[in-house]
Amino acid sequence: MGKPKKPRKKEHYYRAAKAKGYRARSAYKLKQIVKKHKLLSDVDRVLDLCSSPGGWTQVLRELDSSIEIVAVDLNPMGPIERVNFIQGDILSPETVEEIRRVTGGSVDLVVSDCSPRVTGNWELDVARQLSLAEATLRIGLDLLGSGGRVLTKVFQGSGFQEFLQSARSEYDSVRLVKPDASRKTSAEIYLLATGPLKKSEGKEA
Repeated sequence: MGKPKKPRKKEHYYRAAKAKGYRARSAYKLKQIVKKHKLLSDVDRVLDLCSSPGGWTQVLRELDSSIEIVAVDLNPMGPIERVNFIQGDILSPETVEEIRRVTGGSVDLVVSDCSPRVTGNWELDVARQLSLAEATLRIGLDLLGSGGRVLTKVFQGSGFQEFLQSARSEYDSVRLVKPDASRKTSAEIYLLATGPLKKSEGKEA
């Protein structure tokens, strides 16, 4: 068994998010990754998957007021200025087609903080989370140019190594990043993939 969880109200990033007005503590995860990996460099259009309640969307808008943001989630999300929101399931072909339509079929960056509805069954939750991460990478292959990037959350559990191997076969560069705002005991990690190979090959053909 792991260590007992501290009350959230005593947790640094939870308190900081409340004070700053962010909708989720995960906003700090994205802020740290963006800063360290220059994630918004040369980016004009971002696709934010599993965006609700909107913490990451807030950060994207705050860090660059000029970028175009399309946010997608199965659940409703409160409006954010100049953000185009699509309510739908990223595992659904209809939602993916709507994303293509709204983005014009092209984005520079895909970010995803997707988590499944937790069941309490760890193996099932990991499998569902990996399916969301796989869907994120597929959407990236479809929409990104040769220098585009995908940032997606992944749970480290059964199937993780296979997922990582698949990502490395589809993208030119794949690295794992864990921001300080992620709890040290958490199984979550973020995969940062650059340069979708299938997209680049298609352009060269």
